[in-house]
Amino acid sequence: MAKIGVQMMMLREVAAKEGVYNTLKKLHDLGFSCVEVSQIPMTPENVAEIKKASEEFNIEIATLSASVEPMAPGMESLSTHFDKIVADCKMLNCNFLRIGILPFKYLGSMEKSISFAKLCDEYATKLEEHGIKLYYHNHHSEFIKYNGKYLLDLLRDNTEKIGFEIDVFWVQRGGENPVEFIKSYKGKLELLHLKDYKIVEPNFEGIDMTNMPAVFKAFENVVHFAEVGEGSLDFVNIIKAGIETGAKYLFIEQDDTYGKDPFECLALSKANLVKLGFGDLI
Repeated sequence: MAKIGVQMMMLREVAAKEGVYNTLKKLHDLGFSCVEVSQIPMTPENVAEIKKASEEFNIEIATLSASVEPMAPGMESLSTHFDKIVADCKMLNCNFLRIGILPFKYLGSMEKSISFAKLCDEYATKLEEHGIKLYYHNHHSEFIKYNGKYLLDLLRDNTEKIGFEIDVFWVQRGGENPVEFIKSYKGKLELLHLKDYKIVEPNFEGIDMTNMPAVFKAFENVVHFAEVGEGSLDFVNIIKAGIETGAKYLFIEQDDTYGKDPFECLALSKANLVKLGFGDLI
């Protein structure tokens, strides 16, 4: 059965202040038993705390994260820390590893996109030897078209080994119907990100209303990340399509909580998912 869990990137500030162990305990207390780890520094201390919490609270560490190449100084990546990343996966009994974002140097042409796809396949082949499967997570930039084809589809069609983690917010932002797009990745999709897409009131505070460029910039800046069920996305059919397509893990994620306690946001997402009939997956 598919499981609904939490993407821990939305708890990175909590983890930095209170520790990873206490953060995972709070998730357990909210009723979650599955996480994807991202934007949590994988120091020996944090890895040990993750392991301890996962064992004590019966929390599955379903997915870890890694970039293909460093995108910032000191950042772990498959090109620089391959053995360490594999060791972390083994330590945490995790068989899924996901690439969170496309390195920006691979934007710009179909040829660059395909070269990145081939590089991903090379690492996927190496990881497969260790029993680990590699996945790719999309944002909106993968809906740039080269020669009439989405960048994301170029990655799909030029890889053999990697799977995909489809983020429904970014699919919507890219101009596609999340339900139908999920279906088009049947056989390639095993991970799904659940985050809602919300249009909010324009914020004109502090803006000179005679400055029309500034007024219209505020008028257009109205898309927010939202708790599941608090925006415009059709999560009943998104989740059904995801499971029918092969999703094993569905992670609640909210890139920005706009000053709200992230645990309150998670509690609201969970309550809405229960109302929608998916409580048995949590």
